[in-house]
Amino acid sequence: MPKDKKLSAEDRILWGKVARSARPMPGRLGELEDLLALDEQPKAEDEARASPQQKQPPAAAEPQGIALTKKPGAKVHHPLERPVKRKLAKGHLTLEARLDLHGMIQSEAHGLLLQFLLRAHERGLRHVLVITGKGTSFGSDGALKRAVPLWFSLPEFRPLISSYEPAARNHGGEGALYVRLARLRGSAL
Repeated sequence: MPKDKKLSAEDRILWGKVARSARPMPGRLGELEDLLALDEQPKAEDEARASPQQKQPPAAAEPQGIALTKKPGAKVHHPLERPVKRKLAKGHLTLEARLDLHGMIQSEAHGLLLQFLLRAHERGLRHVLVITGKGTSFGSDGALKRAVPLWFSLPEFRPLISSYEPAARNHGGEGALYVRLARLRGSAL
């Protein structure tokens, strides 16, 4: 890419997503901070030169969509207790509902998962199975396998979920999650 070519807005958004998920090599953090500081200087100079008519309201830093990063201070879900997971795996504790998200894109899966968990929580269900799939077709983890646990930390999911953990092999193994739903307020059990 020529040095004088500017990145488009779409390219900047894409690069921002990649940069957020990357970690600097040991000993290179200082170089990275210098590089980021140099990148911010031309933006500030361009904004200072722009006339009031040319200035536009700032665009959202992240495009519309589903956040895939955990927010600081977000509720941390603890894993299921070992006896509970063992009972679920052996069938001694029933899975009251299951949802299969295979083949869905993230926006579809997010909405469907939220509705499923809301309905299950309202019905007073306690343990459900969410099947994300392993998604190892190109040598990496699947998008849903990575995203679903992150979604559980979002504000819309937090009050619904007590804990979650990868399922036992007979229920899908690493491609599925046991989810313990939070108790309804006012329930005795």
